[in-house]
Amino acid sequence: MRTADTGRVVFALAFVTLGLLSVFSQDFASVWQPVPQDLPGRAWIAVVSGAIMTVGGVGLLLKRTLVPAAFVMMMYTLLWLLALHVPRVILAPMHEVTWGGCAEIVTLVAACWVLYASMATSSDKPYFASLTGANAMHAARIAFAVALPLIGLEHLVYAKETADMVPGWLPYRIGWAYVTGIAHIAAGLAIALNVLPRLAATLEAWMMGGFTVLVWIPSVMATPSQRFAWTGLMISTVITAAGWIVAASYGEVPWFSLSRLRNRKIELVV
Repeated sequence: MRTADTGRVVFALAFVTLGLLSVFSQDFASVWQPVPQDLPGRAWIAVVSGAIMTVGGVGLLLKRTLVPAAFVMMMYTLLWLLALHVPRVILAPMHEVTWGGCAEIVTLVAACWVLYASMATSSDKPYFASLTGANAMHAARIAFAVALPLIGLEHLVYAKETADMVPGWLPYRIGWAYVTGIAHIAAGLAIALNVLPRLAATLEAWMMGGFTVLVWIPSVMATPSQRFAWTGLMISTVITAAGWIVAASYGEVPWFSLSRLRNRKIELVV
C-alpha cells in the first residue's frame, strides 16, 4: 500500500475511533474540544459531533466517498478551529498552550484539504475549484507548516511538562523536550520556505509517530479502561497521520532539493 493511502487509512480510523468515543461517552474529546460544561444540550451535541467524525472517517476510507468526506471533514475541523480554539487564543494570546492547541487542529484542516485538493475533480460533488489544484495544495501545505512552529514552541515553553511525558527509560528527558520542539520549528520553516520540504515533512511525520508509540501506546496499556488515554492516543495518531498525508503529497519533489523555485515548479505540475 502506498504511503498516501496508509496515511489516509490511519487518519480515517483515528477519526472513527474518536467519534465512537464521543458517541458512547456522550462527551467531547478531552482537551481538544473545550466545549463549555454548561452549554445547553451539551451531551447531545457531543453525540452529533462524534457521529460526524465517525461517518466522516468511514467516508475517508472508501474511494467513492473520499472527496465528499474530505470536504465535510475539512469544513468540520475548520468549524472546530474557529468556534473552539480561535476564541481561546483571542482571550488569552499570551498563553502558548492556546496557540499550540489551535495549531494541532490546523494540521487536521490542512490534511483534509490536501486530500480534497488532490482528489476532487469537476465531476465530483461538492466541487469548489478554488479549493483544488496545485495552488490550493500549496496553501494547505503552508497551513500545515505554520502550525508546526506553534506546536514546537509549546514544547519549549512547557519543557518540564513535555519532559514528564517522555518515557522514564530515556536519558536526558528535558533534552528531548527541547530537541523535539526545535525539530517542529525547523520542519515548519523548511516546508514553508519550500527547502527540503519532502524530507522535512517526512521526518516530522516520523517524529509524531515516535511520540505516539513511545508515549500514548504505553499510556493506554497502563490504563486501558480510561477514556482519556484512548483519546490521547487517537489525537496523537490522527496528527501523525495528518503529517503522513502532507508528506506523501510531496511524492514528486526530490528528497534533497534545496531549490525553492525548482520545488515550486514541480508542485505546479504534480
